[in-house]
Amino acid sequence: MFCHKCGAQVDDQAAFCDKCGTPLQKASPATTTSAAALPAAVQYAGFWRRFAASIIDGLIMAPINFLVQLPLGISPFSAGLEPDATTDDLIRYLTRVGIASALTFVLAWLYYAFMESSKYQATLGKLVLGIVVTDMNGQRISFGRATGRYFAKIISQIILFIGYLMIAFTEKKQGLHDIMANCLVVVKK
Repeated sequence: MFCHKCGAQVDDQAAFCDKCGTPLQKASPATTTSAAALPAAVQYAGFWRRFAASIIDGLIMAPINFLVQLPLGISPFSAGLEPDATTDDLIRYLTRVGIASALTFVLAWLYYAFMESSKYQATLGKLVLGIVVTDMNGQRISFGRATGRYFAKIISQIILFIGYLMIAFTEKKQGLHDIMANCLVVVKK
């Protein structure tokens, strides 16, 4: 018999899954499924695969961020202010930086939340590496949950990226943001 939640093989007489603790339902002889219809075990996406996906997503977002900053007069190739700048110049520059930061933050949030809650269940970086974001039952997540997951990444970052490092050490390869949003990142079948 297989656990309907995590796909682990369990003893036919077990009342709970040994791996995830889910209560098991006994199948009646009339509803027993064939071996071909049994769920395959879930393969969780590990730290390095997810890290590579984030690099790809960063490379995708960098030119978008540049295009947002360019019309605001912010360039990564210059300091942004002349040496003889006045206080008013500094205030105008910092206002432009704030606007650019807010716009890039909103664009990143929309990119991650829309892509991970879409039919693809993944950002472009995750798609390239064959991984998807799911809820704990392997289903597509909602835009709201994807938004919560995105904002939970802020916590994973401000605690010195420990929330991301957790991926390497947790049983289901979940980062803090995944745990907070009740999500999994799995290899697409």
